Amino acid sequence: MAIFGKDEMEGVTLDRALLPRHVAIIMDGNGRWAQKRGMPRSFGHKAGVEALREIIRHSDHLGIEALTIYAFSAENWKRSAEEVGALMGLLLEYFTKELDELHREHVCIRILGDIGDMPKGLERQQQALYAAMEKTKDNMGLKLNIALNYGGRQEIVHAARVLAQRVKDGEINPEDIDMDRFAAELYTAGLPEVDFLIRTSGEMRLSNFLLYQLAYAEFYQTDVLWPDFDRHAYDEALLAYTRRNRRFGGV
Repeated sequence: MAIFGKDEMEGVTLDRALLPRHVAIIMDGNGRWAQKRGMPRSFGHKAGVEALREIIRHSDHLGIEALTIYAFSAENWKRSAEEVGALMGLLLEYFTKELDELHREHVCIRILGDIGDMPKGLERQQQALYAAMEKTKDNMGLKLNIALNYGGRQEIVHAARVLAQRVKDGEINPEDIDMDRFAAELYTAGLPEVDFLIRTSGEMRLSNFLLYQLAYAEFYQTDVLWPDFDRHAYDEALLAYTRRNRRFGGV
């Protein structure tokens, strides 16, 4: 966690006491970033991984408790085989190269989504994901949550099915189901509420991301494409958050 009360970087002063506990990011714009440079979309995804590395380190430096990033949605399998293959290759490369450092920094990795239902041929990626979670499960530092093969609607349906089965089995009664019990069946169980959602590249939609968890999150949209979203752009977003008046339905 952070030691100092304030952090000043490139003219941006952040009061760490006002920073969000849990930041979620929709990392959008890798393909457009590459196309602007006359390069294939896979080139943009590789640059996006570099941007992610910087944001993870900076989140840890600032003492942010949890960071959830949207890496690959349940709908992204519709993309070309070439692009999906490049993304999955980058995923394996990332965990192969970065896991030891993340572990040394006490980062706790959690995968949000149904990684057990990934297509055949991705067994190495699945093994890398399971190994990352197992190795870092007891770490007490930054909680890094990677949404992979994830869909917000699918997550809600999954939680409802689990609770319905428990009612059917006589473990609980229908009237026992409240918001806390429902949240306990989500992939994000045990994490702090999402305070702040950042979406890059100018898009204005949730894209089936954390539909239940974002109920009272503050939103921040920027035209910056994800590979260009560096720690200074992140600081600007966080500064905007610290100036928000969060009312949670009140006045």
